Amino acid sequence: MSTEPPETAEDAEEPGTPAEGAQVSEAARVSEAAQVSEAAQVSEAEAELAAQRVERERIERRKAERQGPVEAGGKLSGTAADLLAAVRAVESGEKPAGTVFEEAGRAPRRPAPEPVRRAPEAAPGPVVPAAGAVEDVRGVLVQGGAPEGIAAQAAGVLGDGGADVLRADPWQLLRVPGVRPEQADGFARALLGDGAGPDDERRGRSVTVWLLEQAAPAGHTVLEMSALVVALGRQGVPEPEEAVQNAISEGDVLVFQDAVGEAGDAEAEEDEERPVRVLVGLERYALAEESLADGLARLVGSVPEQDGAHEEWERAAASAKGSAGELIRAVAGHGLVLHTGGEASLAEPAALVGAARGLGLRVWAAAHGPVGRARFAGLVEGAGVATVAGLLSGAEGPGRDADGALAVDLLVVLDAPQLDVETAALVTESLPDGARLVLAGDPGVLWSAGPGRVFADLLAARVCPQIASRRPDPGPLGELVSGIGVGELNQVAAPGKEVVIVPVRDAGEAVHRTVQLVVDSVPRAIGVPVEETQVITPGHGGAVGTRALNAALKERLNPGPGRFGGFDPGDRVAYSPAPGRALPGRVVRADGEGLHLECGGEEVVVPRERVESSVRHGWALTAHQAVGCRWPAVVVVLPGDATQALSRPWVYTAFSRADRHLSVVHGAEQALPRAVAEVPAKPRTTRLPVLLAPQAAVAEG
Repeated sequence: MSTEPPETAEDAEEPGTPAEGAQVSEAARVSEAAQVSEAAQVSEAEAELAAQRVERERIERRKAERQGPVEAGGKLSGTAADLLAAVRAVESGEKPAGTVFEEAGRAPRRPAPEPVRRAPEAAPGPVVPAAGAVEDVRGVLVQGGAPEGIAAQAAGVLGDGGADVLRADPWQLLRVPGVRPEQADGFARALLGDGAGPDDERRGRSVTVWLLEQAAPAGHTVLEMSALVVALGRQGVPEPEEAVQNAISEGDVLVFQDAVGEAGDAEAEEDEERPVRVLVGLERYALAEESLADGLARLVGSVPEQDGAHEEWERAAASAKGSAGELIRAVAGHGLVLHTGGEASLAEPAALVGAARGLGLRVWAAAHGPVGRARFAGLVEGAGVATVAGLLSGAEGPGRDADGALAVDLLVVLDAPQLDVETAALVTESLPDGARLVLAGDPGVLWSAGPGRVFADLLAARVCPQIASRRPDPGPLGELVSGIGVGELNQVAAPGKEVVIVPVRDAGEAVHRTVQLVVDSVPRAIGVPVEETQVITPGHGGAVGTRALNAALKERLNPGPGRFGGFDPGDRVAYSPAPGRALPGRVVRADGEGLHLECGGEEVVVPRERVESSVRHGWALTAHQAVGCRWPAVVVVLPGDATQALSRPWVYTAFSRADRHLSVVHGAEQALPRAVAEVPAKPRTTRLPVLLAPQAAVAEG
């Protein structure tokens, strides 16, 4: 590991502006109350994935009024301007969008249509409400002093009767992403006058739901009652317990009582009152978590189809040897198998895919994104490899049978830590009876951007075979990342400059040295071209966030006027078609259809009205955006003002994105080794372990 000397003061650029986003988000407050999830991790992922848009009518009207771009809401002031700014912050990714977590009864398998093979296109935007509904909502918003620019968004969330909903309960405005309780309070006072008080039952229920929605991006599928009550008190709800009970009575939220500790002998405990913890969640994620548990139980309890003689499976395992052979043996006799390991361990699922195909099985593999798909496809011959999203949508994969199940005998899902509860539930629901599922991934990386910690919960539950790869990632980079995984930041010998530390003193120098590394040092000294070098930094805001770094890199690498929403042909971008997904790509061109991107070898057209909310420049990414991808060279930027965002999973994820070379622009001083040694992933509050307990008991028996 080599260290470059810091530049002189004359060589360094002026320090950047102070870090943005100093205000702590409510998601962070809820997470703190629950002693879970890292707000910085959440904001960087969820900020990327909000896809709400401002109504097109208003944009077109403003274009007609003025020539050239004008920021909507420029003439507003006071509460209306603050509210519009909050909604726009969510749209642009500056603040995390709220979401929800949930749990409840089993969701039956839903037949899916046969896939229609078509060229990839941008994911559809929000459903456009009827024009009359928008105008009605606009009238109520104006009456309450809220910006009319969010009318289409509010109508889309509240439905055709949105105006009546807002008149009856003004706090329903909290359902619009980006709106905060204090802004909804002002809207309610304008409509209701003195009748709008903090003790209003409607306010208590709406804030309860809002808090649960804010907690979902932090990874929770439920919150403990005590944490929720504390958070409600912080929002000025005078009787928080009563507010939760009212929300439960009205069906706004669900309540669960889960036994604490492990179940012992049933007869011995029959007369004992076991302690329970009371959990509160929203229906959407509750149903997903319950459905996931049912699907996993079906896989664990199933006997795989007799699709090959035992002797044939054994011959395949013997020829693979090592942990690859163990994986093949486990899959031969079980419906669900977990596989853990780093990048080098992908050779083992690849060996499994080849062996299963040799036995005549219908086999598919699915990766988190197109980069991972391409990397795994290079390891297997003739096997189908898709993205998880493409497989579930029908745009990729084997198609579905008459019952809506995927036409597979074995499905290998890579990047399994990135599965949130909804996606994982859809995967298990989509498998036919008798099929096998292998979930493979590196447990050291950041967890999913959405709620849940599916892979970690499954590993802890021990309900099925787990095969840990004994194939380490090679070289100095592999040695460095392996140490980080166990909480040790070691100095490693790097004779080929595989790892280089670049100390910096301030934000300005960090930006300058980052640009220097990407544009000059790495191509010249390492031989990796600019287009194969990726910058990773903790967040979007601040003087050394993705916005500042991308602006500096664009100025050097692809200067231009940004005629189409700030983008020019040749720009590197990160496209977020849906929550939890960020696709690296580049701009090809722009026309009347929208912005044409090339992402993972495929062309995607993003409509012009969705460009602002779903496309960012991509020379610099956050670690959450980079999950599932690897590059020949990576420059990780650790500014001094981002130390609170650092954790062992963040450092592990960022450093392990490099194949050949890693440069660390280091201004975090002792915060880096401290994060690796002392800041593991904070727990997420989920119910999956409890729901899997019956299967765990059977496995132990």
